[in-house]
Amino acid sequence: MIEEKLLITQLQTLKGKDAAFRALIALYKERLYWHIRNIVKSHEDTDDVLQNTFIKVYQNIKKFKGDSKLYSWLYRIATNEAITHINTKAKRLQITNQEVKDLAIKNLEADVYFEGKDIQLKLQKAIATLPEKQQLVFNMKYFQNLKYREISEIIKTSEGSLKASYHIAVKKIETYLKAN
Repeated sequence: MIEEKLLITQLQTLKGKDAAFRALIALYKERLYWHIRNIVKSHEDTDDVLQNTFIKVYQNIKKFKGDSKLYSWLYRIATNEAITHINTKAKRLQITNQEVKDLAIKNLEADVYFEGKDIQLKLQKAIATLPEKQQLVFNMKYFQNLKYREISEIIKTSEGSLKASYHIAVKKIETYLKAN
């Protein structure tokens, strides 16, 4: 595995940028795919958002200062792109963001790429009832097993606040699952 500092240096120089970018995609494509998928739900939408994420990364890698880890920066871009995608879709369909999320959950049942059982579908429905920040925190902690420190770097929120958000999200999900 290529060292992060070397990869960043190569990404920020003209000579090795393309090869380094291919290495970056190979390293992070799957993790970012699932992060985005947990937000937008649809495979097709996830592919679009992932592509937009990597385009943004390619265009803005010179601006990366190294204040956070590279993957934190990538996740932040992916998160913002996923949220922008939901907002744009809501505006285009003239519905609320929550209605877009509800529609995405409804479409999961027919999605050939969704391999979840009934309980996974119920879990996705429960997660969709959470406020956006709690959804992000829950998804990153539960599905991607990120540490609070890592999530803090990604969404720029204190670890204490993240722990509280996660705890509240878990309680709400438990309540939803028991009621349904």
